[in-house]
Amino acid sequence: MLLQKVSVPLGVVGAIYESRPNVTFDISALCLRSMNGCLLKGSSEAMHTNCAAIKIIKDVLKQNNIDPDSITLLPSERETVQELFTATKYVDVLIPRGSESLIQYVRKNSLVPVIETGAGVCHVYVEKDAAMDKALNIVVNAKVSRPSVCNAVDTILVDSSIAPEFLKNLQPLLEKHGVEIFADDKALEMLTGYPYKQKATPQDYGREFLSLKCAVKVVKDIDEALTHIQEYSTKHSEAIVSENMEQCERFLKEVDAAAVYMNASTRFTDGEEFGLGAEIGISTQKLHARGPFALEKLVTEKWIIRGDGQIR
Repeated sequence: MLLQKVSVPLGVVGAIYESRPNVTFDISALCLRSMNGCLLKGSSEAMHTNCAAIKIIKDVLKQNNIDPDSITLLPSERETVQELFTATKYVDVLIPRGSESLIQYVRKNSLVPVIETGAGVCHVYVEKDAAMDKALNIVVNAKVSRPSVCNAVDTILVDSSIAPEFLKNLQPLLEKHGVEIFADDKALEMLTGYPYKQKATPQDYGREFLSLKCAVKVVKDIDEALTHIQEYSTKHSEAIVSENMEQCERFLKEVDAAAVYMNASTRFTDGEEFGLGAEIGISTQKLHARGPFALEKLVTEKWIIRGDGQIR
């Protein structure tokens, strides 16, 4: 017998997303390229834009002799979501893309398998052997370059032995951008004269801020940093800044996240930046897709067996 394993489309992909109409083009293109059918459920706020986008897409499909119904925009009413949740005979997978509340709502209510595009509570740990300028550049980039995205840093962990110098140098860089800091008691004392600071609560360390806000915590060593990350991370993107390669390798090995960085900004967690092209989203789950996922995760496998009368 000849056994062959081949890639095949998932089938029909349902996408539920909020007010970002660019997703209409992204997911349509990826589903077409991977030969999946596509059901799109956008938000009411972007209804007119999504309708205009779908008209363009369907016109192009017709011009190229492709069934225009392979991409379908569903009504924006909430009732449509409930229909998708129970359409197990017709929809093979659902992909929610948006806020943490949307993702959790879909995950908890859908009978159709879900690929989660997870929220990011991302950390940068500045270890005691970090190069100061490198650490400052990485932290500032991770926070202010685009604060509204899931790969922006939310909590800065600083080794106690370098915290006074690091936070002193960090203050003017974050103040220039109006970054609000939620600090633990030690960091609060060190941030002398910083105008946008307040005492952190335990809830602040589990927040995805999606804005010019971040939490800061002083830790005694890498063990405390790893413990903190394990407790509060959403397993999206985590980074260490250090010139100590032993500590870096330990961090890379022990941190459980979709993307783990050494001496680089968390802002690189992105399909385009990883060389994957346009992405469906960034998954923080472990089954099927993890991290930025695009075409290679919109297919599954099947076995083809060519025989000549063999029996078992």
